[in-house]
Amino acid sequence: MQLPPNKKIYFASDQHLGAPNYEASLKREKHFVKWLDQISADAAEIFIVGDLFDFWFEYKKAVPRGFVRVLGKLAELSDAGIPIHIFTGNHDMWIFDYLPQEIGAKLYREPIEREWNGKSFYIGHGDGLGPGDYGYKFIKRIFANPFLQWSFARLHPNFGIGLADFLSKRSRAKTGHKDAIFLGEEKEWLVIYCREILAQKKMDYFVFGHRHLPLDIQLKPEAARYINLGDWITYYTYAVFDGEELSLEKFTMG
Repeated sequence: MQLPPNKKIYFASDQHLGAPNYEASLKREKHFVKWLDQISADAAEIFIVGDLFDFWFEYKKAVPRGFVRVLGKLAELSDAGIPIHIFTGNHDMWIFDYLPQEIGAKLYREPIEREWNGKSFYIGHGDGLGPGDYGYKFIKRIFANPFLQWSFARLHPNFGIGLADFLSKRSRAKTGHKDAIFLGEEKEWLVIYCREILAQKKMDYFVFGHRHLPLDIQLKPEAARYINLGDWITYYTYAVFDGEELSLEKFTMG
């Protein structure tokens, strides 16, 4: 696909709206909405690459309370003709049809491949990829089980969402991500995963979230790059493709 003149592709992830409390989340939400408003001038497409919410579950007739500013802004941009792409992450894997229906977003549960201006992209949240972390991979399969999802939906929203929020407080999203430490290229599991993909096919860019670290790593000798988007808790970073190069940027409100 060829980008229209002066248009760009934007990527951001790990906003974790809802954490660690209402006041802090609202401040970050407003910050993120400012960014969405700013990029709307030249955005050809917007990718939210997982964990927009710290927790999300859709009952048949109810969704988690709050987040009206970001949902309204995404709906506005979608209505204006800007495609919105949302990936489920490990915190909001129970997004189903509400966001596609209400804001017209395209929803993804697995990595996808895209191409713009002759540059190939491999895009995904990043959880459960690469070697190791077998405990989480097992838990992810359980949470993806339709019977478990049906069973959780039988809980009253006050109890179900309250329970999930309590459990989420024990996650790194609630503790400042103290374990978000760079492990070195040879031990970073997403770097290993990228190189495994490169052994099978050519890619120019790998774009992931999940690690909560802004990273830009050259995957030598293949000349591809791995970009981790960081987060909107500590770094407020995002990536932008201008038709020629992908760069990692930081958003600051002037």
